[in-house]
Amino acid sequence: MALTKSAIQAALAGKTGLAKKQVAAFFDELAKLAYKEAKNSFTIPGIGKLVLVNRAARIGRNPATGEQIQIPAKKVVKFRVAKAAKVAILGK
Repeated sequence: MALTKSAIQAALAGKTGLAKKQVAAFFDELAKLAYKEAKNSFTIPGIGKLVLVNRAARIGRNPATGEQIQIPAKKVVKFRVAKAAKVAILGK
């Protein structure tokens, strides 16, 4: 079962000795900073980084009709998981 936002805050508050409100404020500020800096890539050490990627235009297919459609180029936000996180979660 996934941890909820409040469960994560409570766990970190217990580990660090900070109040839950302080941990919540930290996460809010971290999110704001990540959103602001994502265009330059934003790294959270040991977890991963947010990067902005240009996706090229391509031809797709409508699954309902089989008709070909042109999909325009666009920018997307991706999250690349850090190697340390992969090793910690999956093992070797």
